[in-house]
Amino acid sequence: MKLEGEQVLLRVYLRNTDKHGLVFAGDALLACARAKGLAGSTLVRGALGLHFTGEMLETRSWSLVEHTPLIVEIVDRADAIGGFLSTVDRIVPESLATLERAHVLVYRHGGPSETDARRRIALPHPIADLSTLPNAAEFPIMRSSEDGQMLRVFIGESDLWHGEPLYRVIVHKAKELGLAGATVLHGSMGFGANSRVHSAKLLDISTDLPVVIEIVDSADKIQNILPFLDEAVQEGLVTIEAVRMLKFLANRQRESQPTN
Repeated sequence: MKLEGEQVLLRVYLRNTDKHGLVFAGDALLACARAKGLAGSTLVRGALGLHFTGEMLETRSWSLVEHTPLIVEIVDRADAIGGFLSTVDRIVPESLATLERAHVLVYRHGGPSETDARRRIALPHPIADLSTLPNAAEFPIMRSSEDGQMLRVFIGESDLWHGEPLYRVIVHKAKELGLAGATVLHGSMGFGANSRVHSAKLLDISTDLPVVIEIVDSADKIQNILPFLDEAVQEGLVTIEAVRMLKFLANRQRESQPTN
């Protein structure tokens, strides 16, 4: 049985060192999402990133502690995600989060899990971008959110720009332009515009694995990096989609922030 409908995708961008008490914040978010019965949650580890505070996150050979980006992705109904935002606010010391509409396909063999999935999914119909997200009247934390864009660049790990790995150059360019955040995700298999399949195999001496760079900010700031991508990305794919952005700050910082 295939079920289809509209839900909300929440993505929380963290550092792997962020903690909530004695527990890592990413683990705490996953545990809370499961305890609250949310439909699905995934923790994705990045290889390189730009935190929205301006901190570069990458593993260094001389450092005893790895500083790398994490993304916690959670999918559920708008009301469930809206209610969970206060949990994110409580657990995460400082972070950037995005919310977007997710058109969901769920496959179930039947039984209680199929019935539960039907209750969670709204029936599909033509919907405007962001119209299904939690509303500010019901969830006041959404008042501090703002419109933004998610830019994704799909390239190969071996792509270079002036002798430097292109994915690193793009992240540093995002920092130079003052963009809110960037995360590099390495894939283990994929194909690009030329349809060559890239994969990691034990016998490979060198690989050209797929890489995805995700950059989040307002539409005007995303526009600032497009001319560089147009010049630097010789072979790849770039996508842009609408999101709502939320910045979770330390309490003393948050109180000074204006609300929309």
